[in-house]
Amino acid sequence: MTTTLDFKPKFFDTLKSYSKKQFTTDLLAGIIVGIVALPLAIAFGIASGVTPEKGIITAIVAGLLVSVLGGSKVQIGGPTGAFIIIIYGIIQQYGFEGLTIATLMAGVFLIMFGVLHLGTIIKYIPYPIVVGFTSGIALTIFTTQIKDLLGLTMESVPSDFIEKWIAYVGALPTIDPWSAAVGVCSVVLIALWPRFTALQFFNSSVLQFLRKLPGSLIAIIVMTVAALLLKQYAGIATIETIGDRFAISNTLPEAQVPELSWEVIKGLVSPAITIAILGAIESLLSATVADGVIGDRHNSNTELIAQGVANLATPLFGGIPATGAIARTMTNINNGGRTPVAGIVHAAVLLLIFLFLMPLAQYIPMACLAGVLVIVAYGMSGWRSFTSIMKNPKSDVIVLWVTFILTVIFDLTIAIEVGLICACLLFMRRMAETTDVKVISDEINPAEEESDFQLGNLEHLTIPEGVEVYEINGPYFFGAGNKFEEIMATLHRGRRPRVRIIRMRKVPFVDSTGIHNLTNLCLMSQKEGIQVVLSGVNPQVQAVLHRAKFDNLVGSDNICSHINIALDRARQLL
Repeated sequence: MTTTLDFKPKFFDTLKSYSKKQFTTDLLAGIIVGIVALPLAIAFGIASGVTPEKGIITAIVAGLLVSVLGGSKVQIGGPTGAFIIIIYGIIQQYGFEGLTIATLMAGVFLIMFGVLHLGTIIKYIPYPIVVGFTSGIALTIFTTQIKDLLGLTMESVPSDFIEKWIAYVGALPTIDPWSAAVGVCSVVLIALWPRFTALQFFNSSVLQFLRKLPGSLIAIIVMTVAALLLKQYAGIATIETIGDRFAISNTLPEAQVPELSWEVIKGLVSPAITIAILGAIESLLSATVADGVIGDRHNSNTELIAQGVANLATPLFGGIPATGAIARTMTNINNGGRTPVAGIVHAAVLLLIFLFLMPLAQYIPMACLAGVLVIVAYGMSGWRSFTSIMKNPKSDVIVLWVTFILTVIFDLTIAIEVGLICACLLFMRRMAETTDVKVISDEINPAEEESDFQLGNLEHLTIPEGVEVYEINGPYFFGAGNKFEEIMATLHRGRRPRVRIIRMRKVPFVDSTGIHNLTNLCLMSQKEGIQVVLSGVNPQVQAVLHRAKFDNLVGSDNICSHINIALDRARQLL
């Protein structure tokens, strides 16, 4: 692994050939993305268990740093739905200060991932795990929004998934019809807004700009106005708003460093690693999707370092974990954003809204925000991907369901850990199944040798009396080593050849377990007066055996590069 720092922000590269025309396009895209990010930042902040302004601050700080330092031209950073459950759980257990420390630690881990060039490795996390925990998070987010969506009266909401639904069922008689109407109408409006704006009516130049506005923002504006009118003229005061639950502030916070202690740091290592891994997966996935659309190639290690710096900065200003946001990144691309300048404009737009319009957020109904998150959860669910994986091999289905169930019933930390373990074990089993051992008794079939034979006459390549030939097909690692040992113990039991040839022409690599099993075979054979000869050993495997001093045990003359040579050696030994 190279130690060269792979940190090349795209922002500075794009400035070399930046034009006024591109700035105009980036400016428009940045303004639209900023408007799109506003309701999501507020909703994600509240759902995570913090105040709405903390969600916006996260979008401002992370959005700026990810665009300036990132390895993608179009990536938009900020709070995302994937972190809601993790953040909420950390706050419940460690408080907001614990979340701040965990986010700082996650930032350090992300920077380490980038410095150690792990950007490409993280992308190899099995797809069923990604779909499993994403779908699980989506279901969990939906579950957490039922109370606000229906306006249920509940003293407290249980943290356990099953207990939560039992409590909801028990609280159904307390549904507030007006809040429920706001919530349901918000969901319907957001879902139908793209179809509505596709009508011929919106083709006029005056209404063209409405096509650019997200349904979530339209729902918030419409439902906020509706709630104010109902309260003012119909006396409906049961619709809870953000201002009823939070004190809204538009004052920029000062940077504060939390008090750190070794005990707290040790307790937060696991959630911090979860934040880092999830942030890395989501940001690199978003950057990869963006690459396919704009025909570019992001620098994954630079992107991880930028995400790490962003997660070091946001908690200092009271923010929450951030990562690359696929929905906002695609909005940026679809509106013409092609350089990091669009992301910087998006952060500036959010800052202006925060400073001058933030007090108006107090009138937004909580049921409307719940409706926004219900749509977010549906988008995250990936049910089409989920159902398609169900048609895949059983190992993929097992990993998918294990990750999904553990995410919903327990938490994402356990889900990712167990999911990775299951995926690794099933992968090792699958790899071991590709390795088999067969016995060649009398004559080697030339039709099976293809180009491996370039020496001798294949028709006369017979196995002498007193010689056994075993062939290993596939990698000889710890998953297959024991399988070979078991086969060797059962095949031809009772027969005692004088020479035992082990063909390894189809063994691409060997690990310590394979060497250990070969050593045991040699020692056992020597006790029985049998000489072991290796055949077809490729240079890489031979180098490994040499470093393990295996050639001292079997004899360097008995490690042959070809079956012809091995058979000649066997005849000499006979």
